[in-house]
Amino acid sequence: MIDKATVDQILDSVDIVDVVSDFVTLKRRGTNYVGLCPFHNDRTPSFYVSRSKGICKCFSCGQGGSAVNFIMQHEQLSY
Repeated sequence: MIDKATVDQILDSVDIVDVVSDFVTLKRRGTNYVGLCPFHNDRTPSFYVSRSKGICKCFSCGQGGSAVNFIMQHEQLSY
């Protein structure tokens, strides 16, 4: 298992919008970004990314988290 300090260092050095936009087409909506959720068959944008909070969240299926959580869920990886 990777220690919390290493994970925190990774999260501090990445921009979640850059990470998520490699997999999802995002459009700016106010201070957040929105796109189609990659975790379910989404027809209307329900996947939100907040750069200021460093998190993402789908308001349809509930998937979300930090940039590390997004990569782990999308690529079906574990620590």
